[in-house]
Amino acid sequence: MNKNVKVQVTHLTKKFGELLVLNDVSFDVYDGEFLCIVGPTGCGKTTFLNSLTHLYEPTSGEILFKGEKIDLRKHDIAYIFQEYSAMEWLTVKENVRFGLELKKQYKGINEKVKDALELVGLTKFADYYPRQLSASMLQRVVIARAFATQPELLLMDEPYGQLDINLRFRLEDEVVRLCKQTKTTVIFITHNIEEAVYLGDRILVLTNKPTSIKEIVTDELPHPRDIAAPEFVEMRNRITDLIKWW
Repeated sequence: MNKNVKVQVTHLTKKFGELLVLNDVSFDVYDGEFLCIVGPTGCGKTTFLNSLTHLYEPTSGEILFKGEKIDLRKHDIAYIFQEYSAMEWLTVKENVRFGLELKKQYKGINEKVKDALELVGLTKFADYYPRQLSASMLQRVVIARAFATQPELLLMDEPYGQLDINLRFRLEDEVVRLCKQTKTTVIFITHNIEEAVYLGDRILVLTNKPTSIKEIVTDELPHPRDIAAPEFVEMRNRITDLIKWW
């Protein structure tokens, strides 16, 4: 892995009134790394991503992308939320195309849309509207829209929660392949420990609120990972034990 720092988080603190959520959090994310973030329910995982994109302004500390304060108008960043965010008035292919047009990526746009829809298994539904799709299909539209733009930094907040297990594993394998191929840096939030061990180059384990970093675990298991392998089970159990806070 390239050890150049892509994202630098320094003394990040976030309060909501008197409630301290993120407590002096510092870590780096390396260029081309797939970093998974796990922790107890409600510990502030999503608050971190929202602070990174400035949906929330940090109370103190800073987050830098390639040495600069993050600016979504300038930097090539995509964000996949927990909830689907497909635009109801656009067809599936128009939703995917919208992300490319927003970033002014017009070259080969039709091919990029086609490839993205094929990736998530929605080719046959290209002309459908969101109201005609199931919840899992709607989330696949959002995933396709993000991957079509091939961002430098991809933020994913529990994007597979509504998908069945077979589709989830297929998409996870494709995500890893694409990110390695395009050298995309990924910050992936999940409550699913098995998912974190399956995907991550490193796994950042958070404490309960007020949230700080409990440990950062390096995951060097080879891809594709076998969830039944003893090494996988051992890693999963190690992360599980770290998250237990009661």
